[in-house]
Amino acid sequence: MTRRSRLLTTATAGVTAALLLAGCGGGGGGKSDSNDKIAGSDTGASKSASPSASASASEASGRPEITLPSDLTYTFGWAKTGDEKKDAVLGDTEQFIKAVDMAIAKQAPLDKAYRFYSEGLAAAGSQKFIQEFVSYKDRITGAKRYFDAKVQINSDGTAGLVYCEDQTKAYNKSLKTGKTEVTKASKDDYVLYNTLLQLNKQGVWITEKLTSQRGSSVCQP
Repeated sequence: MTRRSRLLTTATAGVTAALLLAGCGGGGGGKSDSNDKIAGSDTGASKSASPSASASASEASGRPEITLPSDLTYTFGWAKTGDEKKDAVLGDTEQFIKAVDMAIAKQAPLDKAYRFYSEGLAAAGSQKFIQEFVSYKDRITGAKRYFDAKVQINSDGTAGLVYCEDQTKAYNKSLKTGKTEVTKASKDDYVLYNTLLQLNKQGVWITEKLTSQRGSSVCQP
């Protein structure tokens, strides 16, 4: 069984986010392949380079508790920007990523936690992504790293976020056999994400649209 990538690409993340992507520099101007998959998120203990953003995210009332397997870790290599809104976007994106992974670990395609942090196309894409793991009776193990985040707050109240993911040390683990499918690292383990978020009435930045480009030169080491 070949290694399956993460979340299926949904729809375009909007004109503003696309412009933000163009400003990242370094060649990732090619179209995102509709067959690419998004590494939406994975379950596990978190190792974050922006603890303040994560802390502020967890302090808000009404947020679901996210419990992650101990054999999956994260590194969020994006520092605080000093801008309250931008840091909130980063913090809520971290929670969304973890919430999707928790749903995978629970084998729950309709888990309320990731739906708390997403809606529309992003929520639908996440459900499809989670269902793929459920169908194969797999979850994700290992370590995932997120880096090079760029946030833009738009005049219409939305936010664009572009960031990279390193999946070189993240693997599929069978829930039936307990075995981990260790694969050789490749350029396709680096994924560029382009997201559009909206602030809801509860003060949470909800991911509405999400696209990915697997093997993007922008994210290559």
